[in-house]
Amino acid sequence: MKKIVFFDIDGTLLDQEKKLPRSTKKAIQLLKENGVFVAIATGRAPFMFTSLRKELDIDSYVSFNGQYVVFENEAIYKNPLKQSELERFQLDTKTNEHPLIFMNELTMKATTHYHPYIETSMGSLLFPHPDEDRSFFIDNEIYQSLLFCKENEEKFYFENFPEFDFIRWHPYSVDILPKGGSKAEGIKKMIDRLGFDLKDVYAFGDGLNDLEMLKAVGTGVAMGNGVHEAKALANLVTTDVSEDGIWNGLKELQLI
Repeated sequence: MKKIVFFDIDGTLLDQEKKLPRSTKKAIQLLKENGVFVAIATGRAPFMFTSLRKELDIDSYVSFNGQYVVFENEAIYKNPLKQSELERFQLDTKTNEHPLIFMNELTMKATTHYHPYIETSMGSLLFPHPDEDRSFFIDNEIYQSLLFCKENEEKFYFENFPEFDFIRWHPYSVDILPKGGSKAEGIKKMIDRLGFDLKDVYAFGDGLNDLEMLKAVGTGVAMGNGVHEAKALANLVTTDVSEDGIWNGLKELQLI
């Protein structure tokens, strides 16, 4: 029976220092040798994990938390944010002095030349502050936006933008997605293409943006370093990412 495993990146494939543990790389190689299909499911944009895909030789992925799905280097599903709503959103964030980042599959642009919240949040992913381009969303399809504000300050947007979903990933930053968009939806698009059954689908994750994915697949695995909500939903909780979490989880599932 053909199986597929989806891996989140931050806190799952990569440790807290954004490094790929040696045991994880070996586990992915073994999975492939065992005939298991391997894919990535991440909140990141494709341009943010090019080197990781190359290192692991993975060419199928769910990115932007499900809004841009690629199967063997071909985009098979795109779900951009609605431009008219983005325009309204941008006006409100400007009034509230909350900067934004707009992202497509190739790059990202900010609504300001510099902001400490952007520098701190993006720095945690080891990315520099993006260049400024306030109108980037007008000429490009935007699959995810990032809102920069303190916790609870996003409440205004929850109430005024029902067409968007909001997921906080950093004390200073919130992901903005199309309503109903999630890694789970992106995974469904991919497995429909492959003709797989959900019961043969496995997923490893650690964060709040992994909850739908862990719930939707046949077997959801939470990392030992994962949030409480992910562990509560998962079928299995493995060890910390820096304590061979991927290796141990795959061993326990008898996939390697």
